[in-house]
Amino acid sequence: MPVLPDGWTLVALDSVGSTNDEAIRLADGGAPEGTVVWAREQSGGRGRRGRNWSSPVGNLYSTTVLRPACAAQRAAELGFVAALAVGDIVPPGRAVRLKWPNDVLVDGGKVAGILLESAIGQDGLVEHVVAGIGVNVSFAPVLPDMRYPGASLGGSVEAALEGLTRALAARLAQWRRDGFDTVRAEWLAKAGPLGAEVDVRLGEGLVRGRFAGLDREGALLLETADGPRKIVSGELLGRAA
Repeated sequence: MPVLPDGWTLVALDSVGSTNDEAIRLADGGAPEGTVVWAREQSGGRGRRGRNWSSPVGNLYSTTVLRPACAAQRAAELGFVAALAVGDIVPPGRAVRLKWPNDVLVDGGKVAGILLESAIGQDGLVEHVVAGIGVNVSFAPVLPDMRYPGASLGGSVEAALEGLTRALAARLAQWRRDGFDTVRAEWLAKAGPLGAEVDVRLGEGLVRGRFAGLDREGALLLETADGPRKIVSGELLGRAA
């Protein structure tokens, strides 16, 4: 059985509809931060914007309950924290690039996706966040709507889970200690180069511009033909970030 950081708890399942759904159920019931739901496979895994996440046996599917005790607008910062944690477990010698808002690419292929879901209290503070992280370990699924080729880490799922939870615990501690500015700077160091041309899909529309970084809340900054633009939610389609 994988060994998790001190104080963390593993809920190991052979199969589940969605690790996020199970983690939400546990969080609503009072499960503490560091409760990790791990399944060998998912029958109803999902990614951002309601996309299906292919989840057969052989890759890592886990969701961690977080209790950041922060304002609702800061919850999205944890997606960048999680992306850095995934990057931390990539074997040496392989090229890691982080793509806004929450994808991880290795050697040009997508190796992981992250889905955060939050519960906000009446006081405007975050009650809990569940951080779903899917990592290709044994193989990279091939799906018809994939914009990037797949990539995989190799090794065992158990080792990937142990490494990911250690890295996530360390990155959470960094975020709490140093704030988002430090996380943002490290994320940008692994993102596409500033000035690279990108497209961003906003619903049915498309915005084109040059990647100008992130603002202090994690929004994407673009330099467009019509001037600077800040994008809070969208899908980056270009070669950067």
